[in-house]
Amino acid sequence: MKRIYVPTTSPEDWRQFLADPEKQWRSGYSARELAECWEAANGFPASIQTMLAGSAFPALRKLDLILAIPEHKVDLPGGGHSSQNDLFVLGKAADGELVSIMVEGKVAEPFGSTLETWLMNASDGKRARLKFLCEALGLTQEPPGHIRYQLLHRAVSAILEAQRFNARYAMMIVHSFSPEKAWFADYAAFLEVFGVSTGPGLLVELPGVPTVRLFASWVSEGCAE
Repeated sequence: MKRIYVPTTSPEDWRQFLADPEKQWRSGYSARELAECWEAANGFPASIQTMLAGSAFPALRKLDLILAIPEHKVDLPGGGHSSQNDLFVLGKAADGELVSIMVEGKVAEPFGSTLETWLMNASDGKRARLKFLCEALGLTQEPPGHIRYQLLHRAVSAILEAQRFNARYAMMIVHSFSPEKAWFADYAAFLEVFGVSTGPGLLVELPGVPTVRLFASWVSEGCAE
């Protein structure tokens, strides 16, 4: 994959990078809602600014957006597909440190398969990948089977890009456009693996990660309304 990027001029520029543009690029679907929201904001959208400003972490209360890359792929060991993140953002915190952010857009679609389903008849490659993900997250044992696999590799994508850019902070943000906050329970269950409880609009730190400080948040945006 080339490391040359060009600026966007409209949300339509995001469409070409989707795995299935015909299926995914529709009004009411996360890919399009996310693109339209971030292009209109020309920076961090309102819900993310509010979440950061109200956080318990002074250095993260206001971030400068350095760059944002739609449909950003992060390679993982064990073969198979890369983690294709809806949006990668590199920011700068108030203390001058860099922040690696992976944004997962959501409307009504789920976070993909559970870990139990993903591991059915698992190959050696899948086992190797899961071991890598757990180690990167500082987990000493595999998460329960009901945890969504997608959340594991999205969080690790933020960690890996933090290491690549020598960033002190990594962050996974679920950017929801669902009035019902669909699938929030799955996000909360993922955080419980780290012994962390949460609610919408809160920024929390996930302890135990060996290489960076990892944070997570669920924000709800009004852009789709």
